[in-house]
Amino acid sequence: MLPEGFHDFFVAAAGVAGALVGLLFVAVSVTQERLAKEGESQLHRVRASASLTSFSNALAVSLFVLIPGVGVAWPAISVAILGLFFVAASLLSLVRLRGRHNSGPRDALFLAGQATAFIVQLIAGISALGHHEDVSATRSVAIIVIVSFLIGIARAWELIGGPEIGLFHELKLLGRRDASDPAE
Repeated sequence: MLPEGFHDFFVAAAGVAGALVGLLFVAVSVTQERLAKEGESQLHRVRASASLTSFSNALAVSLFVLIPGVGVAWPAISVAILGLFFVAASLLSLVRLRGRHNSGPRDALFLAGQATAFIVQLIAGISALGHHEDVSATRSVAIIVIVSFLIGIARAWELIGGPEIGLFHELKLLGRRDASDPAE
């Protein structure tokens, strides 16, 4: 049983996740050839898979909890375990690629964030076992659904080659410019 007040959230989340999965398929089909030519096909696959895994997590959890009598526990637990298997496989892929691409640490950081989200979801699912109307556990799973959207969107942005404009990126570029300017 879904605690009162969460039904509309999960209906909306399922719709958003479905739309994002569709857009991700378009993004992958448009960018796949370009990224493969640059020799980044494996990183491309990791980023696309990470985005798809995040969106699929949100979609699966949202749809399953809407089935009367299912509750939040088992969908959260099962999808979190599958997500952790994905993260482990992706980390192994990055280890295999180590040294060939300099984006490994950034990709590993994203995967660590994704793993953290799956662990929190797993804990919330376990907490909800036997307590079908546990508002706290359901709230935690709902927050992880939102976090999954944010992780998936960020990975999709990288996948399509969107410009990186962030504080740390800009500070790094500023530091490089200052180090190469002998006039100062």
